[in-house]
Amino acid sequence: MKSEEYIIEILRFLYGENAGKVWGRLKAKIDQYRSEHPVLKKTQTPQQARQLDEKDIILITYGDQITERNRPPLQSLGEFLKTNLHDIVSTIHILPFYPYSSDDGFSVINYHQVDPKLGGWQDIAAIGASFNLMFDAVINHISRESFWYQSFLMGDERYQNFFICVDPSVDLSKVVRPRALPLLTPVETHDGQKYVWTTFSDDQIDLNYANPEVLLEIIDLMLYYTNRGARIIRLDAIAYLWKEIGTTCIHLPQTHAVVKLMRAVLDITAPDVLLITETNVPHEEIISYFGGIDFSNGSTDEAQMVYQFPLAPLVLNAFQMGNIERLVRWVDSLDAPAPFFTFFVSDK
Repeated sequence: MKSEEYIIEILRFLYGENAGKVWGRLKAKIDQYRSEHPVLKKTQTPQQARQLDEKDIILITYGDQITERNRPPLQSLGEFLKTNLHDIVSTIHILPFYPYSSDDGFSVINYHQVDPKLGGWQDIAAIGASFNLMFDAVINHISRESFWYQSFLMGDERYQNFFICVDPSVDLSKVVRPRALPLLTPVETHDGQKYVWTTFSDDQIDLNYANPEVLLEIIDLMLYYTNRGARIIRLDAIAYLWKEIGTTCIHLPQTHAVVKLMRAVLDITAPDVLLITETNVPHEEIISYFGGIDFSNGSTDEAQMVYQFPLAPLVLNAFQMGNIERLVRWVDSLDAPAPFFTFFVSDK
């Protein structure tokens, strides 16, 4: 279990002299969560919590994958899963089931709601009664239709620093781009035209983690998802989380520090909840999100799992070509820094 001083040191790295104030508010959130969940007072440590292994099968699905007339899709999905897959699949990863405006759910309008077109939280809970649940935390950006962003546009003081505004004349040529779209999007605000940072699209406005208010809101969200039954939380597009002009803005030390902080908070509040980072990058960069290694107790200080995307296409290639050579060569090339590391293989 990470100490209070460990968390404060992370906050000092991120927020300098403001770390003390941020810690005071973060500690209040942690204390409140623990008081509302007294079962956590047991002696279970993160290392004693259940880990995944090769016997676990996780099904990834959209909430509306199965539909019936006059019935919420999540209810139809839940019945199908319970009837057909209860003894086969251990965990259900429902892709973003929140209200959204684009990108198949990855432009979230409200992090705390279930899309009414799919159903409600009671339907998520019903699935969670038979399976472990995996939620997406789409926290690099938020929809332009979200309350936070609309409040920013209207001049609400609280939200003026929730997003990243940059003069378009600034040299951003070092920034690594996942998509061939404009990095800055011009918008009309209460205070005139501004250019906001949009890594993925003009409908996905990047959040400003240099503002501790954003981090505290997202920590609240992580605890909310945990309270709603998440046993695995997927950190979507986490590599691009922190922006610093003059750098590549990918895999920055501050980004890793935020992941360490999330892990530390969850270790204290919900040690059975696992983090997985979604980073579609080369292997050496993927495994950096395990963080530091503690061989004494077989643990890391960032995510417990990281994605390995190549498996699915390589399996298809093996079937198509009738040859497993490429698949075997890739498997043999995987270098796990420690035997207790967990790679998550997926077609998403």
